[in-house]
Amino acid sequence: MKTGRPHFPRGYTLLEVMLAMAIFSLIMVAIYSTWIGIVKASTTGQSAAIAAQRQRTALHVIEEALSGAQLFVANPNYYSFAPETEGKTSLSFVACLGEDFPRSGKFSGWPMRRVTFSLEAGKDGQKQLLLRQNPILMDMSDDEKIKPVVLARDVKLFKMQFWDDQDHAFKDEWLETNQLPKMVEVTLQVNLAGSHATVTEPKVVALVGLPTTGVLPNWQSPQMGGAPHP
Repeated sequence: MKTGRPHFPRGYTLLEVMLAMAIFSLIMVAIYSTWIGIVKASTTGQSAAIAAQRQRTALHVIEEALSGAQLFVANPNYYSFAPETEGKTSLSFVACLGEDFPRSGKFSGWPMRRVTFSLEAGKDGQKQLLLRQNPILMDMSDDEKIKPVVLARDVKLFKMQFWDDQDHAFKDEWLETNQLPKMVEVTLQVNLAGSHATVTEPKVVALVGLPTTGVLPNWQSPQMGGAPHP
């Protein structure tokens, strides 16, 4: 019977071990990259959905305010309808607002308020659509000036057009501040997917009909909106 050295299994060479580690590393990098891509896509989608919802909500607030626009014939200076379409875009007017309107709790007992929508640059340089309010016979408080309601962030477009009854067309300007236009078309567009987005963000448009007849002087009373006759 022959005897000899015991037979041991052949081990891996250093080259084989390094090659296996390299392949394993490539697989892990691929898995990690895929996971990061999924997380980023999910985050971007959620951010876009939130921005789109806020865009629609902001436009709804503007619609609600315009639908309640008021103009008292006895004192049009207090009830001026004042849009600004050049430079700093803004729209200021008096409206009778419901209890579900933003910050109505702060102005309890004063449903008749001047609302001012304005497009202004924020601290990060992005444009924001802001809402400020004040009771019609009161100055705007410092708190309201400094801390307005932010309706929309990173706004790309805030545009208003006003129906001209004489030309039967929408115009970019409204110079008759002591009158209300019959209709106002408001367009709002925000950046939904961040500054590196390659898609075109949708615009939301609202066409709002306004009351075109001012409230007669003998109808104005403290009971209407809580504001005494100036």
